[in-house]
Amino acid sequence: MARVVLAMSGGVDSSVAAHLLLESGHEVIGVFMRHGEESSQACRVEDGKPNLPVLGGMAQGRADHKQGCCTASDAADARRVASRMDIPFYALDLQEDFRRIVDYFVDDYLHGRTPNPCVRCNQWIKFGRLFDYADGVDAEFVATGHYAQKASRNGNPNSHELHRGLDSAKDQSYALFGIRPELLPRMLLPVGGFEKPKIREIAEELGLGVAGKKDSQEICFVTQGHHSDFVRAREPEKSAHTGGEIITTDGEIVGQHAGYEAFTIGQRKGLGVAMGTPFFVTEINPNTNQVVIGSKDQLAKPGLTANEANWLVEPTDLPHQVSVQIRYNAPPQPAQIRVDPSDKTRFSVDFDEPQLAVAPGQAAVVYDGPRVLGGGWIE
Repeated sequence: MARVVLAMSGGVDSSVAAHLLLESGHEVIGVFMRHGEESSQACRVEDGKPNLPVLGGMAQGRADHKQGCCTASDAADARRVASRMDIPFYALDLQEDFRRIVDYFVDDYLHGRTPNPCVRCNQWIKFGRLFDYADGVDAEFVATGHYAQKASRNGNPNSHELHRGLDSAKDQSYALFGIRPELLPRMLLPVGGFEKPKIREIAEELGLGVAGKKDSQEICFVTQGHHSDFVRAREPEKSAHTGGEIITTDGEIVGQHAGYEAFTIGQRKGLGVAMGTPFFVTEINPNTNQVVIGSKDQLAKPGLTANEANWLVEPTDLPHQVSVQIRYNAPPQPAQIRVDPSDKTRFSVDFDEPQLAVAPGQAAVVYDGPRVLGGGWIE
């Protein structure tokens, strides 16, 4: 069959993906993408001798010394699974690349947006550097443990589509919209056609030791405290000037806040003001430092505009009626879409029904049924 580079995180999904690829007859090369700790920490065993070859030249750790999701224990789990399956295994040092994600995260909050670092990481790093590495080892495919599926239209093997995963509760197609269309034919998603409980069952039957391992839920580099603490630690000078007023949509001043980077659109708890009835963050204005709050009805928006679009189909072929997903765990909503005729990286969305918490900085992903058509970033 084919040579495949598999991103192995040490979790149950990528571990079972390795098994499924081998079962299909592929030659598998496991790669652990290390970006949360120093190489000497994540890639050593108990005796202190290097265990995983580290690909890349960055020797210095992150300035905050926090531990991310790609920890030493994750590396050990991935290494152990690879050893059990007798596949070569390497650590790809991405700390330098990952600083771009951290900088983006901090910058977005300081500009009043709500960043989505996991989607950006897939777009910029996982499906950038992984394919670079695959090219370097003459691998035809790159595989991950994401819950999404590849499909072909009308059985045409030259037609490559990205679809939702079989397990709707675990579907991760939203996070993959940013893959470049020319790379989609080289992408494999072995677990996307399974329900999550079945993947855990396979891992248990194989004795991989990761069947009960919890899914990663948090931002990998914000391992403790509030995200605003991280932003302030990274940019103390800029965040020292972000405090200001909390006002209603009518302009009434109802309180003060220590920094607008602590707020996100749609937030209800932790506002620091008592209004008697539920109020939500409806707007964050970094120019005036004001955080605007309003009722649930005032939080609803009829549509959005997005930029930096990545299309997996020709924009001219987009159906007029689509569905659009605006948050990772939110269901896609019926809408009409219009691509800017002078700039296909920009588009507007009109929802059939107003949607709550349309947050600038989040991804808006466009679907036609289960198929991902593309998406962009909410302005």
